[in-house]
Amino acid sequence: MNASIDASLLRHDATRRQFITGAAKTFLGVTAGSHLLSSSAHAVAGANTSPLKQVPTARNVIYLYMTGGMSHLDTWDPKPGREEMGLTKAIRTNADGIQISQYLPLMSRQMDKVSLIRSLSSTQGAHEQGQYFMRTSYTLRSSIRHPAMGAWLQKFQSRGNPTLPGSVMIGNDSRHPGAGFFESRYSPLMMTDPETGLRNVDRQDLFSEKSFRKRLELTQKLDSAFVSNYDLSKVRAYTDMYDDAVKMMNSEELVAFDLSREDERLRERYGSGKFGQGCLLARRLVEHGIRYVEVTFGSWDTHNANFTRVPELCDELDTGLSTLLTDLEHRGLLDDTLVVLATEFGRTPEINVNDGRDHHPKAFTCLMAGGGVKGGYVHGASDERGMEVAEGGISVPDFNATIGYALGLPLDHVIYSPSMRPFTVADKGKPLPQLFA
Repeated sequence: MNASIDASLLRHDATRRQFITGAAKTFLGVTAGSHLLSSSAHAVAGANTSPLKQVPTARNVIYLYMTGGMSHLDTWDPKPGREEMGLTKAIRTNADGIQISQYLPLMSRQMDKVSLIRSLSSTQGAHEQGQYFMRTSYTLRSSIRHPAMGAWLQKFQSRGNPTLPGSVMIGNDSRHPGAGFFESRYSPLMMTDPETGLRNVDRQDLFSEKSFRKRLELTQKLDSAFVSNYDLSKVRAYTDMYDDAVKMMNSEELVAFDLSREDERLRERYGSGKFGQGCLLARRLVEHGIRYVEVTFGSWDTHNANFTRVPELCDELDTGLSTLLTDLEHRGLLDDTLVVLATEFGRTPEINVNDGRDHHPKAFTCLMAGGGVKGGYVHGASDERGMEVAEGGISVPDFNATIGYALGLPLDHVIYSPSMRPFTVADKGKPLPQLFA
C-alpha cells in the first residue's frame, strides 16, 4: 500500500472508512465491524452537576430483554378469577400478598428478591419502535441514533475491566441502538450465541507474533500523519477501536467468555437453551468486570396460541432467571448487580380468535432485582382486567431513569449530539427512589 495516500481523499467518511478497515485486514489480519463506526458526541462545557445524581446502589446491570411483548397477565400480573386469564392460573409466592403466574413456579420462591413494576405504559405499540424506545427513552427517528443505557454508563463512568468491552449484548438483534451518536468505543460487543465463545479474537494462523507486531507498527506509522492533521473524535475513535481490539486479543481475561470452564451441573441448572446459557455468561462477564450485559429472549409475540407458547417460554425464563438470582446471591454479586427484566409492551386482556393476545402498550409489567432495590415489593397496579394503569403509572423514560439512578448516573446532565441537539440519559424520565431499600 502506498504510504503517501492523498489525505484529501480521506476527508470523505466512506473513503476513510474503507482505508482504515482495509488497513486492518491487510496489516493486522483482523476485521472491523461496521457497527463500530459511528458519529461523535460533545459534552456540555462544565460539570452540570445533577441534583438527581446519587450514590450508586449498583455497579453492574444484567438486562434481560423479552422481545416481542411479554403478556403481563400470563406472567407477572395475573388477575385471579377473571375470564381474561383464559387457561392461566395465579399462584402464591414467598413474598406476602404477591401472586404471579403458575408458569413461573421457581420464581415464586424468589419474589422476596424482586421489585415488580406493574404500572408501565408506552407510547409505542409496534415492535421495532417499542424496543428502541425501551432501550433509549427516545422515539425512533431516521435522522439520529440514540445511545442505549450501556453506552450512557460508559460515557459517564469507567470500564470495569480495561482489557474487555465496557458492555456486551448476547442475542441476535441487528437493530440494537448500540452507542447511538456516541463514539464507537461505547458500542456493545455483539454475541449471537453464548456457547460459541468470543470469535475472531485469535491472531490468524498466517501471522506470527513477530509479523503481527510489525504490521501493527506499520499501520501506526501510516496513520500518524493523518491522525496528527485531523485530530477529530471520529478519527480518534478508529484508533481507539484498534487499540481496544489488540488489548482484548492479548488479555488473559478472555476466559470470561468460555462457558466450558463452568461446572456442568451449574450449566444444567441454568437450562440448556440460549437464554439460560446467556444468563450464565452474563454472570461470568460481570464477575470479570464487564458492567453492562444484555441478554435477549423471545419471541413473546403471541398473537397465536398464547396459552401454548407462553408456558414454553416461561419454562425457559423461570429456570434461567431463578438460577441467575440464586447464583449471583451465592457469589456475593447480587447487592452490586441490578437485574432488570424488560419488554416493549404487554398483551391485550382480550383473547383473539387465534387463542392469542395482541399488542398492548397501555399497561404492562417489568421487574428489577438486586442492586439495592427492595425485595417483595410491587410498584403501581393495572386495573382489574389488566387493561389500563390504575395507580402509580410510570413511563418508559421513568423506568430507564430508575436504572440510571441505581447506577449513580447524572440524569439531567446534557450531552449534545453532532447536530448540537441536547439529550439526557432518560429524556425527561423521573426515577423511582421508592424502589430502593
